[in-house]
Amino acid sequence: MVTRSTLDPLEEARARVRLRYQRARKVHPGIPQIGLAAERLGRKAGAKKLPAVQLLQRRWREIVGEKLYPFCRPEKITGGKDGRVLTLRVIPQAAPLVQHQVETIRQRVSVSAGGDIIAIKIVQGVLATSEPAKPRRRPVPLTSAQRKQLEDSTARIESADLRAAIVALGTAVLTADDPASPMPDTGPAK
Repeated sequence: MVTRSTLDPLEEARARVRLRYQRARKVHPGIPQIGLAAERLGRKAGAKKLPAVQLLQRRWREIVGEKLYPFCRPEKITGGKDGRVLTLRVIPQAAPLVQHQVETIRQRVSVSAGGDIIAIKIVQGVLATSEPAKPRRRPVPLTSAQRKQLEDSTARIESADLRAAIVALGTAVLTADDPASPMPDTGPAK
């Protein structure tokens, strides 16, 4: 069954020709501009929340690499319209090494901090440790029920050395004080 248009065939042919040679306009031309405006606002708001120095301090190890990371840290960024100057705190023994790499550091930092770092000022001094010391784990004593359950679960292992190693591993896992993982169930096995 072929459905015919209610239009005149000649008018329909003319409409097809016009549609073939005319370009269509976008239905919603404002959406890409809204997206760009939102991205610009987000970038500005993100920059206000996290200043460039703090961003550099967080990413310093990956910016300068493992070779220079132990010797220098970003301290502050100053400057104006022409560009900004990054002040690095460097341990005195490594100052010549860092001075030799200053242009490479400037280029990497400029990419990370927005592209307008024009110079690096080196200040010699002691570095503050920015990484807090990790707390030591305190072993939690193994209860007698846990010890018995551990030994019962390894009773079928024939090799005495393997059984002792598995018991030692189980003891180490059960006595580790890790707040991220819950204590294992000490109830009867189901």
